[in-house]
Amino acid sequence: MSHKVVVIGGGAAGYFAAINCALANKNSEVILFEKSSKVLQKVKVSGGGRCNVTHACFDLKQLSLSYPRGERQLKSAFARFSPKDTIEWFESRKVKLKTESDGRMFPVSDDSQTVIDCLEKEAKKGKVSIMLEKGVKKILTNFHGGFELLLDSGEKVSCSKIIVASGGSPKEDGLQWLKDLGHRIEPPVPSLFTFNIPNNPIVELQGIAVQSARVRILNSKLECSGPVLITHWGLSGPAILKTSSMGARILAEKNYEFEVQISWLDNKKEDSVRQELFNLKAANPSKQVGKLFPFILPKRLISFLLDKAGVKEDANWGEVSKEMLNLVIQGLLYDTYQVKGKTTFKEEFVTCGGLNLDDIDFKSMESKRVKGLHFAGEVLDIDGITGGFNFQAAWTTGFIAGRAASVE
Repeated sequence: MSHKVVVIGGGAAGYFAAINCALANKNSEVILFEKSSKVLQKVKVSGGGRCNVTHACFDLKQLSLSYPRGERQLKSAFARFSPKDTIEWFESRKVKLKTESDGRMFPVSDDSQTVIDCLEKEAKKGKVSIMLEKGVKKILTNFHGGFELLLDSGEKVSCSKIIVASGGSPKEDGLQWLKDLGHRIEPPVPSLFTFNIPNNPIVELQGIAVQSARVRILNSKLECSGPVLITHWGLSGPAILKTSSMGARILAEKNYEFEVQISWLDNKKEDSVRQELFNLKAANPSKQVGKLFPFILPKRLISFLLDKAGVKEDANWGEVSKEMLNLVIQGLLYDTYQVKGKTTFKEEFVTCGGLNLDDIDFKSMESKRVKGLHFAGEVLDIDGITGGFNFQAAWTTGFIAGRAASVE
């Protein structure tokens, strides 16, 4: 049998693995099986259809901290294929990237189709065969090396090596076929999601964003800072998504019912906030509270917090009692809501869980349990916070797996 490599999964990691396998060994026959009728679906919808290719974080230690699962293993993997390598890979193929103020990187075209076209062109150049609507049911190992794949259609396919890049599975039984080969599976739970706060008046402020807030989950150690967005169902934005990612397992155990506390002033300390308000009140007793407020926050949010504290906007500062001031401070620094449920963030379904990382050699992405079987992407128990990190993990693991599987 010639050197035949089968890639299972036509997402970012699978496509990248197939391309890099084909480019590394011109004698390889590379076949990609995708169970649905379309490839690169997440690439298409990510970043609102712009494709958040990677993140401009070039310190690899710092970069690996953006992965609640996989931090230690990715540090060494990024030394083999880093965000700089990703940028170079795409730009050398005429896909210019730009960096936004928050570090996210997109194609200059602001169109994910640019990235898809590039990947499809490279796959064609490498003579990768793309087979759609071909689901793999079972992997059988041959006694003398190599594999036999049993497809959903009943077909059997023989090959020398396999790269599994089948993506995250919402349920553990979706990974049973890998368990059957002796791998350990970490139970999957959702990772990037927004917080639902049903029937709370704060949802009337939908569309309001605070650029620097602090999010805490009460009765846990979870705490993250960053922008918070109020939506018609509750809370979203990078700080919420980061919290959901960092606390994926903890919040699943709580069945997505917990208390979230927001400091709308991020790291400001209670003493200094109290001092500022007392000084303002003493210096401006006849000024209206709504017209002279010391903290820069969206106007509608200030009105909401004042109303909650029982302070009228047209009241003068001199009329605001010490008790009222304490309630204003409470709202600014310890605004607490009961979360009941979650909503998947856009179409970017990400799971925490998957193949146990101790079963993988990260130098080659090869299984330590089955020789010649490699893994890439979200099928692994790896996930990053939002901002291009999940794609970077896909490119990195796909590149390493593709290169290693190309060796005869």
